[in-house]
Amino acid sequence: MNDNNTIEKRLQIEKAEPLLLFGFNDIYLKRIERAFPNVQITARGDQVHLSGEPSEVNTIQRVLNEMTALLNRNGNLTENDVDTVLALFAHNSGSAASLPLKGSHHTVLFTPSGGSVKAKTPNQICLVDSARKNDIVFAIGPAGTGKTYTAVALAVAALKSKQVKRIVLCRPAVEAGERLGFLPGDMKEKIDPYLRPLYDALEDMLPKEKLKSFMESNVVEIVPLAFMRGRTLNSAFVILDEAQNATALQMKMFLTRIGANSRCIITGDLTQTDLPMREISGLSEAREILIEIDGVNFVYFDERDVVRHRLVKEIINAYSRFFDDRNNAKPESKK
Repeated sequence: MNDNNTIEKRLQIEKAEPLLLFGFNDIYLKRIERAFPNVQITARGDQVHLSGEPSEVNTIQRVLNEMTALLNRNGNLTENDVDTVLALFAHNSGSAASLPLKGSHHTVLFTPSGGSVKAKTPNQICLVDSARKNDIVFAIGPAGTGKTYTAVALAVAALKSKQVKRIVLCRPAVEAGERLGFLPGDMKEKIDPYLRPLYDALEDMLPKEKLKSFMESNVVEIVPLAFMRGRTLNSAFVILDEAQNATALQMKMFLTRIGANSRCIITGDLTQTDLPMREISGLSEAREILIEIDGVNFVYFDERDVVRHRLVKEIINAYSRFFDDRNNAKPESKK
């Protein structure tokens, strides 16, 4: 007799070649079994017998269905495909289970090189969780804390799991200002240097040819903020990076581009604004205007989240102390 907390399920593999689906010597099934230690998996021919905790058994069935769809679409499966499916089902809010997989509880995405993008710090984890619960999330904090990289990983994961149909990444090209026309090259060559960090993140997370194909078909689009005016973005994952350099009007313009079934992450560092002295940062203003809106959330990063060179954390602290001391040393008023 089965334990009350255990169920058994027998699956018939009908739409895929079992050898390709299970992997050589059942290597893919073994990966699934390691991810779901409370389920015993036995494969015989074109049948899979599952025995274990109900939610895990049901999730494994969904994992196998997704692997079958991938196999039929691509003609083959790789270990990276299997790991990606496992990670997506572990955190997909639309599924019945949200399982903390061993070693990948905070895994956002598996990369083409076989590595993974993980939320490694408390506020990176908070950003991942918040982005799964809210349609618009602001990630605010100093450089080097992984705000942009984590946001891009979330966007790529959403695209790969078909939660969205496209990714749109944008940045203000503030440093160029009105001087874009004086820079050499065509418009793409003029603005690419300002968008390079977004390209770098995408190149880490998608195979080169796949990224090229996505960009040619506008499945992935990288544009300056000024080019967003007049657009409506449906079923998209939209990221505004370096948002401290967006004016108040630009921020309102950007936020009102968001269409049906879309999600958005806005990242920025209020200590590194390149706007003219009298121009109010749209990021700073948004904190006051949008704080009470349900579905909009703010995640604040600090020096504890720095994932660059160890000295970056010290540099951030030193600058913070310097400006605090300067602001606290108020000059005497003139009589």
